[in-house]
Amino acid sequence: MAAARLLLAVALALLLRPGDASVHEYRGLAFANKGNAFILHAGSEGLYAASPASANATAEDEEDAAAAADAFIRFDKITFRRPEDATDSVKETTSAKVQVLVFEIEDREMIGGSAYGGQKAICCTSDLAKLGACTEGSVIYRPSQVNPGWPKLFVASFDGSDLIATLPSRTIPITKTGMYNMYFIHCDPSLAGLEIEGKTIWKNPNGYLPGRMAPLKNFFGLMSFAFVVLGIYWFYQYMKSWRELLPLQNCITLVITLGMLEMALWYFEYAEFNETGVRPKGITFWAVTFGTVKRTAAEVIVLIVSMGYGVVTPTLGGLTSKVVMLGGTFFLATETLELVENLGAVNDLSGKARLFLVYPVAILDAAFVIWIFISLAKTIGKLQARRLLAKLEIYRKFAIALIVSVLVSVGWIGYEIYFKSTDVFNERWQYAWIIPAFWHVLSFSLLCVICYLWAPSQNTMRFAYDASEFFDRKDNLSLIRPAPSASKNGWSLSSTPDEKSTKNASTVTSFDGDDEENKRE
Repeated sequence: MAAARLLLAVALALLLRPGDASVHEYRGLAFANKGNAFILHAGSEGLYAASPASANATAEDEEDAAAAADAFIRFDKITFRRPEDATDSVKETTSAKVQVLVFEIEDREMIGGSAYGGQKAICCTSDLAKLGACTEGSVIYRPSQVNPGWPKLFVASFDGSDLIATLPSRTIPITKTGMYNMYFIHCDPSLAGLEIEGKTIWKNPNGYLPGRMAPLKNFFGLMSFAFVVLGIYWFYQYMKSWRELLPLQNCITLVITLGMLEMALWYFEYAEFNETGVRPKGITFWAVTFGTVKRTAAEVIVLIVSMGYGVVTPTLGGLTSKVVMLGGTFFLATETLELVENLGAVNDLSGKARLFLVYPVAILDAAFVIWIFISLAKTIGKLQARRLLAKLEIYRKFAIALIVSVLVSVGWIGYEIYFKSTDVFNERWQYAWIIPAFWHVLSFSLLCVICYLWAPSQNTMRFAYDASEFFDRKDNLSLIRPAPSASKNGWSLSSTPDEKSTKNASTVTSFDGDDEENKRE
């Protein structure tokens, strides 16, 4: 109950807080001291270049031309406010300023500098000012040789003892595809405690989805269609054989239904996000929740199938509570991680805080995998011992599918670690969508294999648990009367029974009597 209340609190907090989206809102954010500068990261997104028609549009002035662009970054009512007590230490003749720096990631080396090869500084120092390289108190940057006119620098100034400085509204057209970064920077210690309000709007030619997320909209559309096709196939087989269904097949039906809902919700979530620039947190919450329920249900189903439930054993016995506990814990950990990642708070988390959420999910996932393979080995061993060939064949195919799935997962995790560790600045942002998309494809592929192996049919019940298949072979052998052996001359040969054999014979006779009685009936 405590874990459930914690999950509810996290969900409400994330739903009510402003999210990081293509409309970046700034409120209650603090500047961090980095070297000789005070910096606030204002946004980072992959943006595609505007269409040629938009980029070449003519207008009376530069601002109108920028407004006509279909890919841009726009400032909207951004104001900076310093604390009221700050005016006591500020002379009316002085002027403080906040600078806004926008640059494409390839131009990152153009930011900052040093006087004599020492530590790199963001704000111009007195030594650099003496060399004539910059103006003291300003951000150091050099014009890009590849992208003329970049980086962009804008200034909002406090005149004298004014408490508020306003950044004029403007639009920056995007003429080059790339990963763009925006920082609010000031170099004046007297602006300590500076507050910011307002927002910036980032737009791609096809909508407000960030560039690294834009392909996922079409991907979830295709996945929705794939689930519909799988659902039609499964439900057709399900209705044809509804009189002979295993409990497992009802569970598979649940997973397919949850998958259809999850993919549809993700598609509508991305479509709404693309239209408005703000993440629809209600739809996001339900997409995450349906996805987590589906993932948990799939893990539990694979586990109980590996245990032989309904095939080798009619119940899970004392393991039911442990399976439920593992599944419930996995759901809570996964739901918390997915909500944090998809409701806009992920950029605010430090590396350690994110690992705090990732580790429990990884450990629980590993616990599922280990338990599944241990149970699967035991089940296959029982089927081999009983020589139940039809069930053994289906479990062997199931085991091969799971082994391939795990090997592919481990390989992909290695690639994902390599991808992220070698792309510190998100320069390969156009391919980042493949990382989350792969996991959806892999889980869907495994679900298709399970649907194929356990598809409803008229012969479904031959895979169901049958108690008569699992009598102990030793007990069965003790109930068999040894038949007399015939000699070559036709005389029957038999050994003299001892006392134990006589008892067994009498026992067999009583069973034979019952059999004869049953035949007469």
